[in-house]
Amino acid sequence: MTQWMTSENQTMVTEFLFSIFPHLHEGGLLFFVPLLIVYVFIITGNLVIVIVVQLDTALRTPMYFFISVLSFLEIWYTTTTIPKMLSNLVSEQKTISLAGCLMQMYFFHSLGITEGCVLTAMAIDRYIAICHPLRYPTIMTPRLCIQLTAGSCLCGFLLVLPEIAWMATLPFCRSNQIHQIFCDFTPVLSLACTDTSLVVIVDAIHAVEILASFLVIALSYIRIIVVILEMPSAEGRYKAFSTCAAHLAVFLLFFGSVAVMYLRFSATYSVFWDTTIAVTFVILAPFLNPIIYSLRNKDMKDAIGRLLRSQKKADRAGR
Repeated sequence: MTQWMTSENQTMVTEFLFSIFPHLHEGGLLFFVPLLIVYVFIITGNLVIVIVVQLDTALRTPMYFFISVLSFLEIWYTTTTIPKMLSNLVSEQKTISLAGCLMQMYFFHSLGITEGCVLTAMAIDRYIAICHPLRYPTIMTPRLCIQLTAGSCLCGFLLVLPEIAWMATLPFCRSNQIHQIFCDFTPVLSLACTDTSLVVIVDAIHAVEILASFLVIALSYIRIIVVILEMPSAEGRYKAFSTCAAHLAVFLLFFGSVAVMYLRFSATYSVFWDTTIAVTFVILAPFLNPIIYSLRNKDMKDAIGRLLRSQKKADRAGR
């Protein structure tokens, strides 16, 4: 049952209801099973990438270091939302507490911004590798990779904190129904019974962050493509582009869906399109990332093969 709290003749919401999820008898199980399979694949695929990069010496390069960081972040990024979605699909109580909602928003957006920063670092890495190959080993040192990763985490987890702290002080006394698959800023703020115009400033900050990452990555790849096209050898052009193709695909998928969702300004979408866009970057993008980085990556497939063969040899030796 939804919880309310009465204060000064106002009924204050302390629990939100996800109204968009169907009940079990209305087909909730039909969505539960595919989503569970997708979630298990996301966790397993990204864990395999992290483990293989850590164990295979051939993959101990800046590019694969950032891929493993991105995979590690993807595990937690999806875990902030999908388990609650699975619960909502089979439970009669499709609710979340105010504190739980704020926590979900904080970690989801913090991890998302961190991923965007890591993708930016990967673009810089590819730019230096292709445009300045002779200086690459001296610039992209292990220390710089760790510093870029730490900076990405600080940016992600500090940038969202003021907005969440501000939202924690707001009273919620309107409808308690969230018309979205997870707690997000706009659906939750629409339920506040006080002036929330300050969110325009916060939205502008997030827009600047998204656009800055987008511009750095876009400019890096424009320069990379120009350099690749100037290469005399067709084989060299193919090899150079293949090292960037996976990152470029993830960049377009991630930033494309995020831009449509969060750079809308005054534009409004129907509940259907809001949900469709949310599914793209909450479920579809994390589902495709392990496929792009492992199944379509020769070095990663070779490393997984070596790991499996060494494991089989170890098992035979132990018998």
